[in-house]
Amino acid sequence: MARDIAWALANSDLIHDRDTLESAIARMAQPIAADFAGSVPVFLTIMHGGLPFAGRLAMEIGALGVDLAFDYLHATRYRGATSGGELTWKHRPATPLAGRRVLLADDILDEGHTLRGIVQWCRDEGAAEVRIAALAVKKHDRCVDGVCADYHGVEVPDRYVFGYGMDFQEQGRNLPAIYALTDEALRNL
Repeated sequence: MARDIAWALANSDLIHDRDTLESAIARMAQPIAADFAGSVPVFLTIMHGGLPFAGRLAMEIGALGVDLAFDYLHATRYRGATSGGELTWKHRPATPLAGRRVLLADDILDEGHTLRGIVQWCRDEGAAEVRIAALAVKKHDRCVDGVCADYHGVEVPDRYVFGYGMDFQEQGRNLPAIYALTDEALRNL
């Protein structure tokens, strides 16, 4: 049964509000700016979910004096579903990565299957270094070996989360907070 975003919000808990998220992003920018000082990394936004976070993070990094070369990619395993399948590329970056430092910006690091494929692709393209900035990291013990966020803003529970780039059935990416469906709501999806 298809549910709308109003139903999802009525059946969710607020996990992180806007002020908390924006403060976390500002804090993330500091070590990133320090690590990339003196270089112009390729800043790859992972679409669609990474867009709200990446825009905010890029401005915070810029305010600290670090320039970024912008590009994006779109690779997904979900396509609107609640569980992932095979990695599907919808758009690869046009910027050559050979010899470049790369910073991937994504909304969430869950198990890491999608990010593992993206990181490997960047390395195959000759990137000198690939780092991951994720707004949220899900708390569980199912992470893919070797995939972790070099920088992250907040932790979220091991539940169906949405908002600030993450979707609920392709809805609610532009919500300025992160919510989690209740267990009962998830059973009624």
